[in-house]
Amino acid sequence: MRKMHFVGIDVGSTSTKLIALSINADIIGRVVILSGAGTRADEKAVEELYGASGLEKIACRGIVATGYGRNIFAGADKQVSEITCHARGLNFFLPEVRTIIDVGGQDLKAIRVNANGGIEQFVMNDKCAAGTGRFLEVMSKVMCIDISELGEYDTQSTEIQVISNTCTVFAESEVISKLSAGVGTANIVAGIHDSVARKIVGLVSRIGVKPEVTLTGGGALNAGLVRATERHLKCGLKLPADPQITGALGAALIALETYKPTDEKASV
Repeated sequence: MRKMHFVGIDVGSTSTKLIALSINADIIGRVVILSGAGTRADEKAVEELYGASGLEKIACRGIVATGYGRNIFAGADKQVSEITCHARGLNFFLPEVRTIIDVGGQDLKAIRVNANGGIEQFVMNDKCAAGTGRFLEVMSKVMCIDISELGEYDTQSTEIQVISNTCTVFAESEVISKLSAGVGTANIVAGIHDSVARKIVGLVSRIGVKPEVTLTGGGALNAGLVRATERHLKCGLKLPADPQITGALGAALIALETYKPTDEKASV
């Protein structure tokens, strides 16, 4: 029999994430595509899900879209803000968390939640690239390092080279000057992570830090950024097992929770 399922899709600025849940809230499909809004990655993610999971579109009972490009995904039954979806997804993964820091491709968000994943307060920086994945991407290109390798370089540093500018354009010039002066790449990387961490802490301090604290989004995959953030927050971070999919998971949970069954029977 066809397996009833619910889909959440997070169309970000640099990547698209999709989660399929069973009626019992088990993850039965997962897709991450490193292309975001404007690339039709949303369509590719749906095709990949149904091509690889054995699920059938006809058995989908709800699709919720979130993220930067949520309004351009034509297949959604409903669009929900990423603030709400990240809070809901993190509550599913880590119910003890009360402060969420989401490092996205183009923005940075700090969210404080209650025990049910409801939003108490939030603040976001979406006016410049400082503290975002875009900042890290630009800096990695300047140093000719793949962004996925930044965490490893950080472990080799012997000191933190302070990057005083948070503006991406000026920070880029500062990094180029340091490289020209012969400063070690690993120490510059540590300085870049320290700069982003300072921006993160400055933002999250506006809503107040309540433990436990988590880091999510692509930035949570960067061990150097995690260490720098922990150092500035003066506390450890609880990390979800799969930090990239929390928004999509939250969207899928909302699709499941708003489903109103009729007389149909689910095949679970």
